[in-house]
Amino acid sequence: MTRKLLYLIACFIFIPFSLFAQTGNIHGIVRTSDGQPAEFVSVSVKGTSRGSLTDKTGNYQIKGIKPGTHTITAYFLGLVKQEQSVEVQAGESANVEFTLKENSAQLQEVTISTNREKVSVAKMPLKDLENPQVYSTISSEIMKQQIITNYDDAMRNVPGISRTWESTGRGGDGAAYFALRGFEAQATLVNGLPGLTSGNLDPANIEEIQVIKGPSGTLFGGSFYGYGGFINTITKKPHFTFDGEVTYNVGSFGLNRITADINAPISKKDKIALRINTAYHTENSFQDAGFKKSFFIAPSLVYEVNDKLTFHFMTEILQEERAVAPIFFHSDRFSPLDFRNIKELNLNNNLSFTSNDLTIRNPRFNLQGQMLYKLSGQWTSQTVISRGSVKSDGIYSYIWDDVAGDNYFSQYFHNEQQTTNTTDIQQNFNGDFQIGGMRNRLLIGLDYFNRNVIAGGSGWAWARNVTPQGDENFVDPYSGDTLAPVYMTKQSIDQLLAGSGSGGSNISNSSYSAYASNVLNITPNIMAMVSLRADYFDSKGEKSDPEDDFGQFALSPKLGLVYQPIPDKVSLFANYMNAFINVAPEQVADADGSNIRVKSFKPEHADQVEYGVKTNLFSNQLHATVSVYDIKVSNRVMPDPNNPRNVIQGGKVGSKGFELELSSSPVRGLDLIAGYSHNKTQILAGDKEDFYSEPGRAPGGQGPQNLANFWATYKFIKGNLKNFGLGFGGNYASEYKVIDNSKTGEFDLPAYTLLNASIFYNAEHYRFALNVNNLGNERYYIGYWSVNPQKPRNVAASFAYKF
Repeated sequence: MTRKLLYLIACFIFIPFSLFAQTGNIHGIVRTSDGQPAEFVSVSVKGTSRGSLTDKTGNYQIKGIKPGTHTITAYFLGLVKQEQSVEVQAGESANVEFTLKENSAQLQEVTISTNREKVSVAKMPLKDLENPQVYSTISSEIMKQQIITNYDDAMRNVPGISRTWESTGRGGDGAAYFALRGFEAQATLVNGLPGLTSGNLDPANIEEIQVIKGPSGTLFGGSFYGYGGFINTITKKPHFTFDGEVTYNVGSFGLNRITADINAPISKKDKIALRINTAYHTENSFQDAGFKKSFFIAPSLVYEVNDKLTFHFMTEILQEERAVAPIFFHSDRFSPLDFRNIKELNLNNNLSFTSNDLTIRNPRFNLQGQMLYKLSGQWTSQTVISRGSVKSDGIYSYIWDDVAGDNYFSQYFHNEQQTTNTTDIQQNFNGDFQIGGMRNRLLIGLDYFNRNVIAGGSGWAWARNVTPQGDENFVDPYSGDTLAPVYMTKQSIDQLLAGSGSGGSNISNSSYSAYASNVLNITPNIMAMVSLRADYFDSKGEKSDPEDDFGQFALSPKLGLVYQPIPDKVSLFANYMNAFINVAPEQVADADGSNIRVKSFKPEHADQVEYGVKTNLFSNQLHATVSVYDIKVSNRVMPDPNNPRNVIQGGKVGSKGFELELSSSPVRGLDLIAGYSHNKTQILAGDKEDFYSEPGRAPGGQGPQNLANFWATYKFIKGNLKNFGLGFGGNYASEYKVIDNSKTGEFDLPAYTLLNASIFYNAEHYRFALNVNNLGNERYYIGYWSVNPQKPRNVAASFAYKF
């Protein structure tokens, strides 16, 4: 009886309103092309004064619309304006959704992305001016402008980072090495999760590259070395419109590359979309031998079950084969150097010291699955599972100065057979709520990471002696005996390695972590970040040896403070950040060789203090970041000065510097990015007799002290040259000590300045670009205790069809 009575009351209340209602409503959601909610988008009914702005979830609602057919417009500066037709009926609410595509003619993504919320940087929605940490981004748009077909080349747009050697493909750490704030860094994060990069990363599936600066172990753990920061690759996401792009690149040194990016809604009703990015790439070396051949495909799928639950799936598959030039180590690291600079070394840059018959393959697989669930208006849940596998299969070689005092260097070979498998599972909860009138943005997370390394292959074998000018002999550097020639063919190297022995290992380790981070708005203009990670590292070591297991516990805190004297325009920030690396036990003994034992260590830690200012001025037309930092690494393991059979903890390294980054669009059609950095890295405490830890010296791999980057593009907006444009920029790197030791002496790589230029045509459906890199044909080098020649002048052309 009660239910019937309530039903009758409801009818009497609502039926009259529906009978006499003369208007309807329009609601929906607006997303950007990467599937993210678009905030502050203007949605209006054409021909009327009715309109609304989207909120931070991308939702909007327009009320009081007369019945009939209307045109709905969605527009935001820097995004293409879109229109849709909708029929509005009295008393009903019509749903209209938009996916906006970026419009490079008005404002390049690089100039508008600076203040967007970068969820993966802080693992929570946080705008750049709200984040006390410094990071730089490289958009896919910039990579298209510069015809970047090599992941490493994208870093030329970031201040404070430089490459120290190219990818070798060797097991474990075969990706390219970079110097970031004086410490080594590799591209080890994919969508904020640990990834695998023993080989090259293909840029076809990249939406954005984030260089997250400073020790970041609090949120990302200690699975990978990252005292200067992390490199995080954001992949492309599906969206709910059919579009795509097919591109062909051709260039110097046999570059041929074709890529395709196709997005299709499988079911608009069920909100399922598929996106496939693929690339086929062939390229030769600028030297006398060397090549790369790869095929890459990355299907990804999104399924929006309802307004609360969404699934994302992404798979990357890479098949790659290369002939790789060996790293040229020109010192034995204890004898006085025979050559102190490039002029004295007289290295022939055209020589690769290998052949196209000696190849290494790096097949790679990466799978990520993500479930997003909106628990309430204040809480969201993110569950992520990642699985990766990478293999090193083939010949790796390096050149080493076995015996100092002559012009000959030994070349060694090894047959790599190593597979690395990783599994990562994360659960994150994000809350946005108020306590006592103060806004809290809280992250609570759990993380499980496992790495399994299965290694085999051959032993190492000496093959020949070479000079920097290309001469060779087969005289054993120690005995003086002349041995049978070894040729740079697979058959000859296989015969050499057949007698080198072989070995195998199967090593597994895991880490179990819990972390929390809260951003508290003390006032609307003052924010404080407090974060902490608890991490337990559990190493099973070699599976066949139960005696080598060990575990370590680490705490990693992070503190930050932000004050915005001019809200959303100027931000003053300061931070304290931490990172850590787990240190394996080592076998030690007393000075006389007795008392052999296994010694355990504490985790190695890096601590940073940084402060600076960020700006977002003139209606998003000028973004700038200036920061000063001081990083100290402690607990480094080093030789015991009083016992050559022992190692101790106590080594320290310091890194100080400042960075300036600028992006601007001063006039319509003109976009500028620029940066400058200065860094000084030196060993603060160590063993004066040790090459790697002599106090007062540079540790190696720290990169040039001074770096500068600049890139400008101008696109004609109207007239006969409409859609045509020009680009110009370059990079500067100061002199760089790759070896700095009192016993060996110093070896400096010279400073260099590179200039690049482009001309392009970019219309709605077509894009053509022609780029010339290293215009001045500069002879320049990079290195990490080594000398690696770089490309001379080269040309690349790109043709794209967009639909």
